[in-house]
Amino acid sequence: MNKLLKKLSALGCVLLLALALTAPAYAEGEADAAQPAAVEETQDNTIGLKAIAAGIAIGIAAAGGAVGMGLTTAKSAEGIARQPEAEGKIRATMMLGLVFIETAIIYALLVVILIIFVL
Repeated sequence: MNKLLKKLSALGCVLLLALALTAPAYAEGEADAAQPAAVEETQDNTIGLKAIAAGIAIGIAAAGGAVGMGLTTAKSAEGIARQPEAEGKIRATMMLGLVFIETAIIYALLVVILIIFVL
């Protein structure tokens, strides 16, 4: 129970930090006289929502990748400790898995860049 409470509080802190870092997206800029107020308000909303979506997406991808990399490294070290003669095969498989995990994180970063600049 104590372990679960620690995990939930850590998750809450991470989410609070993500929301705090996206707060500048809500900052109000100078109004342009040529645009009506309704159009400007809609554009500001979409920019803010894009920032929140990008922050949450990259945060989840990075957290998932970090957990996956940590588990992979821990299990490979455990496997090498149990069977030192299989060290080469275990290390090669671990490196291949880490590359795939890192590739997934890079794909998430590309999606976030697309969300920010294209949509």
